[in-house]
Amino acid sequence: MTTDNIKIHDAKIADSIAGRFGTPCYIYFEDELIARAKAALKFPNAFGITVRYAMKAASNAAILKLFDSMGLHIDASSSWEVKRAIKAGISPEKISLSTQQLPLDLKEIVESGVKFNACSLLQLEEYGKLFPNSEVGVRVNPGLGSGGTNRTNVGGPASSFGIWKDYFDKIEEIAAKRGLKIIRIHTHIGSGSDPAVWQKVAEMSLGTLERFKDARILNMGGGYKVARVEGEKETDLQRIGEPVKRLVEEFAVRTGRKIHFEIEPGTFLLANCAAVLARVQDICDTGKDGYKFIKTDSGMTDILRPSIYGAQHPIEILQKVPNGGREKYVVVGHCCESGDILTPAPSDPEAISVRELKKASVGDYCVIGGAGAYCSSMCTINYNSYPASPEVMMHSDGSVSLIRKRQTLEQILENEI
Repeated sequence: MTTDNIKIHDAKIADSIAGRFGTPCYIYFEDELIARAKAALKFPNAFGITVRYAMKAASNAAILKLFDSMGLHIDASSSWEVKRAIKAGISPEKISLSTQQLPLDLKEIVESGVKFNACSLLQLEEYGKLFPNSEVGVRVNPGLGSGGTNRTNVGGPASSFGIWKDYFDKIEEIAAKRGLKIIRIHTHIGSGSDPAVWQKVAEMSLGTLERFKDARILNMGGGYKVARVEGEKETDLQRIGEPVKRLVEEFAVRTGRKIHFEIEPGTFLLANCAAVLARVQDICDTGKDGYKFIKTDSGMTDILRPSIYGAQHPIEILQKVPNGGREKYVVVGHCCESGDILTPAPSDPEAISVRELKKASVGDYCVIGGAGAYCSSMCTINYNSYPASPEVMMHSDGSVSLIRKRQTLEQILENEI
């Protein structure tokens, strides 16, 4: 896997893509997607591994189909994602649903073959009413979490995700009343989590699983750190997986149960497999004691992570007329919104930071890397009435194909009455 998180370094290549699809647009790199999927499938395991792609990271059908062809299954976070995956050709039996909102169509979804993890006591009770004397998974909050920021931490007392660790007796009460077998323990502690915390939670989760005698699957979610920019550390899946593999083997010796392992990477599979191709559309400054700004034709309508997390993305200027110069800039988006900043201070969306980049001119290209995960699927689409940007796939042979058209104004307006 490459450490180049931009990949588009030639203005002629950018010209070719922009000429066909316009700017801004997302460019996914098929060879990187394949490499990441292969790496995830090699996650250490004792008695079998299922890799589920967390499709909330990017839900384009072309990506779902590619991962499906490689043997990955799907983790869905809403009934709408379930239906979207099925429409993309994913077999329902390969889809697992863990959701904050109990679906009104839960009966239909489960009867289609989708696996369900109850994420609250209410969800477990409602599932039991619909499907008494059946099997089900439960998502638990182990009491410990970790994330790149507080906003990406989904474990511990400040998180609403999963059933709190002190309520396992209530799980057992509901299961006994409804004749349910708890066959799957699911937990997820956060995105960009600390590997040491992740391993500790795996140990705690095996203790939980031991309590539920019918449980035979442990799903540890995702959350593996990915290095988008220089200086960030990336999780080594082999390094964090080996100790957990040994724990599962010891569990088998102690209990006689050979546990099947599941992981749900989204960021790891996708983050550095795409870039946004944008254009420098203006340059301004706030005087000798202020800042120089590059204004792009992209921004929070394509990449929201910097604005809400202070997330860092690599940025490169592709000069149409090379001049060798470099300057320090703050890079901002096109929205009429003070928070539309692509170079915030690390983990601090309230502060701005400067980047030293090639000297920019209006009309140059601005390539924003690390744009594969939680970008196209998590942005302020239609803010200021900007249309959703197109998505293209750069195939392993270098050819490029459109996988989502640019939205039109008519499509933005079509549901208004």
